Amino acid sequence: MGAVSFLKESVFADEHAGQKGFLQARDPRVKVAAILLLVLSVLFSRQIAFIGGIYLVSLVLAGCSSINLAFFLGRTWLFVPLFAIFIAVPSAFSVFTPGEQLAVIKIGVFSFQVTKQGIAGASIFFSRVLVSVSLCVLLSLTTRHYALLKVLRIFRVPQVFVMTLGMCYRYIFLFIGIIQDTYTAIKSRCGYGLSSMKGQKIVAWSIATLWQRSYRMQNQVYDAMLSRGYSGEVYILDDLRAGIKDILFLAGATVIFLLIIWRTYFSN
Repeated sequence: MGAVSFLKESVFADEHAGQKGFLQARDPRVKVAAILLLVLSVLFSRQIAFIGGIYLVSLVLAGCSSINLAFFLGRTWLFVPLFAIFIAVPSAFSVFTPGEQLAVIKIGVFSFQVTKQGIAGASIFFSRVLVSVSLCVLLSLTTRHYALLKVLRIFRVPQVFVMTLGMCYRYIFLFIGIIQDTYTAIKSRCGYGLSSMKGQKIVAWSIATLWQRSYRMQNQVYDAMLSRGYSGEVYILDDLRAGIKDILFLAGATVIFLLIIWRTYFSN
């Protein structure tokens, strides 16, 4: 139930997008373009200092956008960055990245050498993942989902892709509700004193039932949307207008991108 609650808070965070802050007031088109430029800057950069500078920018933007830093860090330091650690750690050893030895780790009769080049590569990889995830989370927290889908269509993202995202966003809420109701129903009827075999049967039954209900519901939800005039396009009532602050924000992101490209590929 804690995991489901965390997922709900992570996905449905429109209250942050409705607050008064720097990024909330920016034009969604400009915001998406600026964040994309910052993400590309992270991916092209080969120096920890530049990536760390962009991460500092993301923290400043979060603070200026009325987002609690503890909340923001909790959403960005879990799952994806931790998963990246397990991918990056093996590359620190000489088996995968030969180079200058820094340390030797012994596990039983086996010894593994940690190299300087491996540590550098693992650090770059992890920092890129962390900062990219932070920027994307920042974008999703400060932009309402329908505005984000509209911007994707403006940027010529295929309609079927945007429609799938919109359907998934609406369906996840229903899906989470079904999981919570099913868990509560099982707990109220069986309690916690179950054998392993009985528990496995209940889980298998729950998976099968959830699959059947999900299959029926997705057809019903889509039919209901069609009956109300849904055609796959995203429409919003607010006019998209870019002001001076939007232009300056985009210009700043462009300068950072061009600076990193020049420093990485043309300065040497």
